[in-house]
Amino acid sequence: MLTRIHGRILIVAGSDSGGGAGIQADIKTVTALAGYAATAVTAITVQNTQGVTAAIEVSSDIVSVQMISVLSDIGADAVKTGMLASTGIIEAVAGALASHAPHAKLVCDPVMVAKGGHKLISDTAIDALKALILPRATVLTPNLPEAEVLTGMTIRSRADMEHAAQRLHGVHGVHAVLIKGGHLPGSRVPDLLFDGSTAAWWEDERIEPRHTHGTGCTLASAIACSLAQGLMLEAAVTRARDYVRAALISAPGLGRGHGPLNHAHTVRPFPEG
Repeated sequence: MLTRIHGRILIVAGSDSGGGAGIQADIKTVTALAGYAATAVTAITVQNTQGVTAAIEVSSDIVSVQMISVLSDIGADAVKTGMLASTGIIEAVAGALASHAPHAKLVCDPVMVAKGGHKLISDTAIDALKALILPRATVLTPNLPEAEVLTGMTIRSRADMEHAAQRLHGVHGVHAVLIKGGHLPGSRVPDLLFDGSTAAWWEDERIEPRHTHGTGCTLASAIACSLAQGLMLEAAVTRARDYVRAALISAPGLGRGHGPLNHAHTVRPFPEG
């Protein structure tokens, strides 16, 4: 049976040579969920399951023309951003969005540090991200360390997560924020979606697989794909979380370190909004 492709997603992120995160994970995720993935590569990283050993940025001009080339021809229903390492790249992305995708939904995964500890964004670029990308985002998807960097807060509880979400919405102008609570201790993992008026919580039993590389990239791309296919935000988050959890549980067990998920697993490939 042929799979009907629905929803155009432009992914603006870095390349992962190991295939577990970044552009490679994003493309696999969107394809598994029956969307169409196009890309603008922002960086080339040398990495495997054991960590990042080198990275080189793509010039901001090339990032810009990659985006404009796709948007002026194929178009995009949603855009997902991942690794935006420098102020110049962030300015280029913001400019291309303003000129060629002003109405596309934007999912911003504020990638800052690789799972192995390698820093993926400069300090000055964080300020540019706050000023130029966050106010444009349909939803921001930080984990707790990223939310702490963006807010200047220490987050150690569900109440702290709520305060951080309120700050990101009120101070930085994010339309909605999904704060992922996987770094909190405990047997259950809480995630919080806040849109300025409503707080929605998800909670699952913690699973402890070794192969967790690319979970943030995968979740954000699954949300972007679901939004592009017409789901409302809360339903998109639910579908994306289900996909990530299934991909974690069925991870193929590759590599000596933090291995990749099973991106071939799919959930509800034809969503109803």
